[in-house]
Amino acid sequence: MLAQVFSVANQKGGTGKTTLSMNLAAGLSRRGRTLIIDADPQGSAGQWAGLSSDERPFPTSVISIASNLAREVSRMRQDYQYLVIDCPPTLETGVAQGAMTVSDKILIPILPSPVDLWASVRLANAIEQVKMYNPKLLPYILVNQLEPRNAISRGMSQALAEFDIPSLQSCLRRRAVYRNSALEGASVYCMGKRGESAVQEIESLIEEILAS
Repeated sequence: MLAQVFSVANQKGGTGKTTLSMNLAAGLSRRGRTLIIDADPQGSAGQWAGLSSDERPFPTSVISIASNLAREVSRMRQDYQYLVIDCPPTLETGVAQGAMTVSDKILIPILPSPVDLWASVRLANAIEQVKMYNPKLLPYILVNQLEPRNAISRGMSQALAEFDIPSLQSCLRRRAVYRNSALEGASVYCMGKRGESAVQEIESLIEEILAS
């Protein structure tokens, strides 16, 4: 059985791509053999995993692929159950497009403001172009860093409804534990009691995307 491939992409920086990629992969690793592919030249995923300790290693391996991404992913699909690609925050290099051509699903983390959603219009256009080569690609918007005491604003809800890409019911709240897990080279699954709420969010997300 070939691995399911998830790309995490947004042309806008600061939306939490790597945080989502790392914790998504950690959750998926509890279900099957999982690999993180760091396709971002900044190497954030690799740096994150590099902060882990021998006593508490990150639960999945991270490899960097700078070129021939689609070919390498296709080759590795036979060895894993899940592949998570952390894409660069740009469309200019073509790396994100290459990832999408071999992905089953693409997750687009956005901050909870219409402005951030509108900034993703170019990515939506790129996805439509990729679908000419990968018609089975399923894109989803994930609202990230939602303030715990604030629901999604009316303006954001209207913007989501007008966007061509469906949004997930699941969302990730703004939690210090996500930042702390990065500093410790861990996932929220390893953060004990302080990570329990974040784990529930990631688990809900995984259940939703696996069922879609």
